[in-house]
Amino acid sequence: MLRLIVLLLLLANALFYAWSQGYLLAWGTGPTQQSEPQRLAQQVRPQSVQVLPAEELRRLESQFAQDPRPPECLASPMLAEAEVGSLRTVLDSFPPGTWSLEQAVEPARWLVYMGPYPGVEQVARKRAELRQLGVSFEALPNPALEPGLSLGSHATEAAANQQLAALAERGVRTARVALERPEQRGQRLLLPAVDDTLRPRLEELRGVLSTKPLRPCR
Repeated sequence: MLRLIVLLLLLANALFYAWSQGYLLAWGTGPTQQSEPQRLAQQVRPQSVQVLPAEELRRLESQFAQDPRPPECLASPMLAEAEVGSLRTVLDSFPPGTWSLEQAVEPARWLVYMGPYPGVEQVARKRAELRQLGVSFEALPNPALEPGLSLGSHATEAAANQQLAALAERGVRTARVALERPEQRGQRLLLPAVDDTLRPRLEELRGVLSTKPLRPCR
């Protein structure tokens, strides 16, 4: 009996091996063939793929890191006249044509404003009332208007009045439109093509532009 069981196991293993290798496909049985000829047809020059040694890979990475970065345009925010004077002293040593100072205008901005209040307790009470009405508020961008609340900042007085009317319909009664900031005029620094030669010299400008860093041109 034991010999029969062993023979049956050997026969089963032999049949499974023949099936898995596809030897029984002629009799209509065998594993599903996994083949994706379309992927092979889409390969582009597979013979050109090569595995690089670690040393060669480091050499190529170093080469790419040393490749020059493309020039970029940088500009400062608007500068006051006193800042421009200090800036010119530094810029006089820069190569000619690498910088310019151009006129800049920042338009006035308007707030939907609540305040000023006698103290922080009144501000906290007003915040609670606004939360109950579902009205959002934010910190004041102009410290001269403290203590108070901003319900929105706008580029035009008309837009601020439009928001004020909408808030009145929601139950906000004591807000008003206030001037957040009058129109400001000044100059801004423009560096139209900062390349790898000029980039190290930007450090010389940071002392003068400490609170007004250079940003990509818009």
